[in-house]
Amino acid sequence: MAPLSWLEIFGQMFIQFTPVWIALALIFFFSALYKRKLGLYGRLFDSPIGMTGLFIVLFWVLTALFADLIVTHDPLSQVSGMKNKLPGTPVRGEEGAYYLLGGDNLARDIFSRMVMGARFVLSIAPAATLFAFMVGVTLGLPAGYFGKRLDTGLSFLANMVLAFPVILLFYLLVTPEIRVTGIPTIMAAVLFLFPIAFLMMLFQSRYYTEPAKRNLYCGITLIICLWAYSGLAFNADPLGVFYMDPNLLNVFVSVVFVNSPTVFRIVRGITLDIQTRDYVAAAQTRGEGAWYIMLWEILPNARGPLIVDFCLRIGYTTILLGTLGFFGLGVSPESPDWGSTINDGRKLLSIYPHPALPPAFALMSLVLGLNLLADGLREESLKD
Repeated sequence: MAPLSWLEIFGQMFIQFTPVWIALALIFFFSALYKRKLGLYGRLFDSPIGMTGLFIVLFWVLTALFADLIVTHDPLSQVSGMKNKLPGTPVRGEEGAYYLLGGDNLARDIFSRMVMGARFVLSIAPAATLFAFMVGVTLGLPAGYFGKRLDTGLSFLANMVLAFPVILLFYLLVTPEIRVTGIPTIMAAVLFLFPIAFLMMLFQSRYYTEPAKRNLYCGITLIICLWAYSGLAFNADPLGVFYMDPNLLNVFVSVVFVNSPTVFRIVRGITLDIQTRDYVAAAQTRGEGAWYIMLWEILPNARGPLIVDFCLRIGYTTILLGTLGFFGLGVSPESPDWGSTINDGRKLLSIYPHPALPPAFALMSLVLGLNLLADGLREESLKD
């Protein structure tokens, strides 16, 4: 078979992404139809910048979800004779099969590794950032609301972490030597308690005057969260539903630990400002509890800046994950993550540029999309 031309390569890739195009069309159609009922998300449709960012981010999210349908080859398999082959090269012994973006130095399909790399990145960055936000919110709200010694102590701890260079701290936390000491497991045991505490306080404060609902919601939350906690932190889930590979746990815990202090300082600062508002004073006059005021009066009114920072922080985390993969830290050597793929390709960049460029473009486009989405959200949230 003859190699594909660039037009044929892009056409074939477009076809491979068919599940993504269909899902995008459905999401945008129904979102546009009901945008006036979708709050801040619906108002994004009035922002060209926000819409561009949303399109890019959704493209990679859906690519991660449908990766098994999109890839043309196993991203870890090596095909004889396909080492460093140019884009569009037909695969030997497979009729109608091509390496759409060429082969790497181990004869693996670059297109499939780029697609599967999206799943790796998006399985860590958003979830770890969400956990970091729960830690930061759970500590930042009381620090800003109560102040005094609690604020001084928590701020001191946060500043200690922030004073350490982020990249170096990441390197220290994900090295194999650290994993042997059991420190990541201890950190997971502590940090993973914060989402449980956050959700419990959320329902406890909201339904304090309705014991039946409070006990039901808190009971269900406690059972599910402790089940997930045992599996994710200690790999002790008897049913095997919740499990995290040790390498992945290392990276996950590192992201949560590094991002939490910054989120803490943002939440603390917003709380110091909002607690002086009239509606907070009105809630205090009604006799509402401190956690009710923090979680149901202050936090909802801080959602704009926090949502924007959440999008930006996912972008920062994506870059950090790419950096770790580039240096071979925290991931298995054969992992298709974008950082590892870029590192494999850059060794022969002057001779074969094609292995390093697709994952680099993918990483760049995802971070760009998150930044544009954050700009759109900021623009629309300021209209509130």
